[in-house]
Amino acid sequence: MKRYFLLLIIAFLFMNKANSQDTLPRWKTLPAVEPMPKSDNSGMAAINGALLYYAVFNNNGKDPVLLLHGGFTNSDDWGDEVIRLCKTHKVIVTDTRGHGRSSMSAQPFTYNLFASDVLALLDTLHIQKVAIIGWSDGGVSGLLLAIHHPERISRLFTFGANYNQSAYKTEPPDSTMSAHFMAKVQADYKRLSPTPDSFPKLRKALGKLYSAEPDIPPADLKKIHCPVTIALGEYDQFIKREHAEEMAQLIPGAKLVVIKGVSHGGPLQDPDLFHEAVMQWLSNKE
Repeated sequence: MKRYFLLLIIAFLFMNKANSQDTLPRWKTLPAVEPMPKSDNSGMAAINGALLYYAVFNNNGKDPVLLLHGGFTNSDDWGDEVIRLCKTHKVIVTDTRGHGRSSMSAQPFTYNLFASDVLALLDTLHIQKVAIIGWSDGGVSGLLLAIHHPERISRLFTFGANYNQSAYKTEPPDSTMSAHFMAKVQADYKRLSPTPDSFPKLRKALGKLYSAEPDIPPADLKKIHCPVTIALGEYDQFIKREHAEEMAQLIPGAKLVVIKGVSHGGPLQDPDLFHEAVMQWLSNKE
């Protein structure tokens, strides 16, 4: 009987949570992500003192695309996009060092280290040139790769990324949504990480990173010459729209895309609209 009532309480709480999500505007929600399709191959690559997880989908697809996730999250958050994109393209995902299934070395986090990891992974997978979709931190890594290794990057799509700290809004983000996000990423970390109790270590490492970086000189952005889309959610709670506009102006030929009705979690909140922006970027023949 006690078990029965416990199950009723859990169901009630779940329905309340679902209903509260239903009544919120889309940009204030954290929808569940579709599970990843079956990969063609996956594994752990020994890179720069860490073991990095990767997975490849549609190995025979055209024009490889690498998806780089944001801080605290993991590559599974790309599930909605991978399902759509791997119908036409070869798709690669990876967990940033210290995130998801990847291990953390003693080296301090820097965006240059993250970018170096990506290059080494591409070498491991024998991929000479790739298109990059970078979400938040992943977008910063993508910018650095396009600046310093243009021969390896065919095109770049960033979402919710910034090139320096002037990007950040001064008003604090919604506390309820922030709490839901932190609960989600902690649960994901515990489920996936080889060191499931080390989330505080990840939080400390990212805190140090965010206190000093990114700090990309504007002149460096002008060196990027591949096709670039700078995308931002209409209601991004962290990055100012003016900052995204400035990035698009600094990068030669870059296009600015504001995805309607979503915030920093845009790929989860409206997967179809996000994918539409991605396909427009991929079809750009410049």
